Amino acid sequence: MKYMLLIQQGTALETQAALPADEQRQVWADYQAVNETPGFTPGVRMADPETATTVRVQDGSTLTTDGPFVETKEALGGYCFFEADDLDAAIALAARMPAARYGGAIEIRPLVEG
Repeated sequence: MKYMLLIQQGTALETQAALPADEQRQVWADYQAVNETPGFTPGVRMADPETATTVRVQDGSTLTTDGPFVETKEALGGYCFFEADDLDAAIALAARMPAARYGGAIEIRPLVEG
C-alpha cells in the first residue's frame, strides 16, 4: 500500500529552532534516517504558510486570499510518500519524524491507485 504523509508543522519549526545545537543535529539525523528508510520517497518542504495564496470559485468568480485557509497552527509544511505493507508500518515511520514530537503532526492517507 502507498501512503502520503502530510506534515502539519504546528509549532515544530519554532520548537526545533530553540533546541540546543546538539539536539538540532539529532533532529536532522532523525530526518536523514527516515529518508533512508526503504519504501520512503521524500517530498519537498514548503515555504511558510504566510506565503500561500488560497483560491476559491464562488458564483463563477475566482477569489484569491493571501495566506492559508486553515489556521497557521494547522498549516501543511511538507509531504512525502511511503510504500509499506500496512498502516501500522506507516504509523511507525510517522512517529519517527521530529515534527510529530515537537508540536506538529503527521497525517497519513492511503493513495488511491487504479
